[in-house]
Amino acid sequence: MKLLMMLVIIVLFIFSSLYGQELTGEQIINQVNDLMNQETSYGKMTMTIVTTSGKTRTFKYESWSKNKGEKNLIRYLAPSRVKRQAILMLNNADDIWAYFPRTKRVRKLATHAKKQKMQGSDFSYEDMGSGNAFITDFSTKRLKDEKMEDYDCYKIDLIRKKDSGSHYSRIIMWVIKKNFMPVVLDYYDEDDPNLCLKRLVQYDIKDIDGIPTGMKMIMYNKRDNTQTSMNFIEVKYNIPLKDDMFTERGLKK
Repeated sequence: MKLLMMLVIIVLFIFSSLYGQELTGEQIINQVNDLMNQETSYGKMTMTIVTTSGKTRTFKYESWSKNKGEKNLIRYLAPSRVKRQAILMLNNADDIWAYFPRTKRVRKLATHAKKQKMQGSDFSYEDMGSGNAFITDFSTKRLKDEKMEDYDCYKIDLIRKKDSGSHYSRIIMWVIKKNFMPVVLDYYDEDDPNLCLKRLVQYDIKDIDGIPTGMKMIMYNKRDNTQTSMNFIEVKYNIPLKDDMFTERGLKK
């Protein structure tokens, strides 16, 4: 009887010890990656760019992703001058094609286009279609926990790997503890890991299909003193999507 009680105490001690273990940076980022990169997703949204002079430009578009963010398609709905233009990003935005309906031509963008601004916004193609880059392109270091946007957060330092294709030297991320939602991300200069270029903040976080989703996000450009907001009109996760959508031919449809 005493032996049985001793075994029970030992088992409970082991489980309590494991439960109380602190998560590593890698474990946190894996959770973030699983959350952000669902098998498929669809969104309809508006993008509003605020220029240095205070003027605004607004676009409306639809987007689809597949293979956990590895494939991305964006098709513009408004304004009329860009209507039906489309962008296809494959291999986590390493390969990018653009379709222009006026000429009915598809053009493959140069490899450095990944860091270019999408429609002159503060979001680069890398920001929009990088898939699981947090894992493949960066090593992780957990920093001291902080409160951010009124949430208790893990703070993670993502440091670019030597062979990475990312155009950011590092990214500092604040992750909400209760749901692993990345609520704030700071992006640092390609050559200067101490120069913060942009900050992304997610607002109005709602549960969509069981997945926490920022219905509004704003990218603040610290260097250019501009900002771009994205607002979801509609969002769905893990819906059926055909592979032929994510092809050069599919761009023209």
